Amino acid sequence: MQDFWWRTTWPLLPATILCLILWPTAGAVTALLTFCLSLCALLTLHLFNLRKLLIWMKKPDLNNIPEGNGVWDDTFANLYQELRQHSRSETQLMTALERLQQAAGALPDGVVVLNETDQIAWCNPTAERQLGLNLTQDAGQPISYLVRQTEFSAYLSAQNYSEPLALKSARNPDISLELQLVPFGENQKLLICRDITHLEKIETMRRDFVANVSHELRTPLTVVGGFLETLNDIEGAVPENLRHYFDLMQDQTGRMRNLVEDLLTLSQLESSQSLPQETTIDIQALLATVQAEGQNLSAGRRQQVLIEYIDSSVNLRGNQDELHSAFGNLVNNAIRYTPEGGEIRLRWQLRDKEAVFSVQDTGIGIEPQHIARLTERFYRVDRSRSRETGGTGLGLSIVKHILTRHQARLEIQSEFGKGSTFSAVFPAERVVHTATEAPAPVASLTR
Repeated sequence: MQDFWWRTTWPLLPATILCLILWPTAGAVTALLTFCLSLCALLTLHLFNLRKLLIWMKKPDLNNIPEGNGVWDDTFANLYQELRQHSRSETQLMTALERLQQAAGALPDGVVVLNETDQIAWCNPTAERQLGLNLTQDAGQPISYLVRQTEFSAYLSAQNYSEPLALKSARNPDISLELQLVPFGENQKLLICRDITHLEKIETMRRDFVANVSHELRTPLTVVGGFLETLNDIEGAVPENLRHYFDLMQDQTGRMRNLVEDLLTLSQLESSQSLPQETTIDIQALLATVQAEGQNLSAGRRQQVLIEYIDSSVNLRGNQDELHSAFGNLVNNAIRYTPEGGEIRLRWQLRDKEAVFSVQDTGIGIEPQHIARLTERFYRVDRSRSRETGGTGLGLSIVKHILTRHQARLEIQSEFGKGSTFSAVFPAERVVHTATEAPAPVASLTR
């Protein structure tokens, strides 16, 4: 800083000495006038250099840096160094950006960068092909203007991007795409687009194979089961020494028939593209039916099944048969995994405007590491116990598919050794309020 002041003011030193010499010889007025003229000359020099700087800054050029005197020479030199450093950094950033764009362009999946207002900032060639975009023409355009599909617009506005969206390509209906939005930065998003046509064909083949095999197995199993029942009804047809094997055949045939029926149900749910036919469901009547079926299943085990209506004035809009199946599967699971003398409580209530059907049991409970996989097909926490209880391993998969078709979700809470609570949570738009509110009874039946 001291060097700066010295280099800035040293041109005044000769003028000051000259003024001191002129003061006694030519008078004070002449000396002051000479000093003022020296100050004006110095100010003119600074203004001249400042003008050169302003002119250069309007169009910076590293090959044409202005030249100056004194402190201005240092200023121009430092400015040149800073500009060179900035130019090197800009070049490095541009190189890194080009490499990133080249890498993204080589990806087999489409990538679209959206700004805070969902406008296209950049996309790779794969996204251009899959979504029909043109980066040169479409940059800065809202993505909803270019991907004009109702499902995508709803997905974009819902702002719930935890699950991807599957839809058909607007350009080629034979191509299936999977889109997922990934938020990043300051309200920006990445739109990742993947061609899942091949995977969907494989999944369709799997569903068709399971459905066809299950359908083909149904008839012979029905015949075998019918003959076994007929023999069982004929007195003396089965010798007592073979009764154990006969009962085992009946049990295993019944188990296989249940498995086939569940496979067919799951296959129909997975392959159905149409929305279920919906009506306003009388929840009290449905739960009474589910309770009675549960009572029959728990016959001889002295289990207590309770129905608790916390919000009895609330009904539900949905498909009667599908929800009957979903609720029944939840109750059946609770009965199978609750020891003799236990309690199963069915509860219907409103929670934050959502309707909740929950099944709470005092069964064996589930360890935390198993909960996330319970809705997978044939996943079993305890295979030996599942065989004992007669479960097929498909009940919760069926429940999940039915709830998904009703825009609902399954919540599972469990404590190992103490019991579990399975809750079907339905969105507020499916809730139907009745005109009058009936009392909130607690009904129970004990077998």
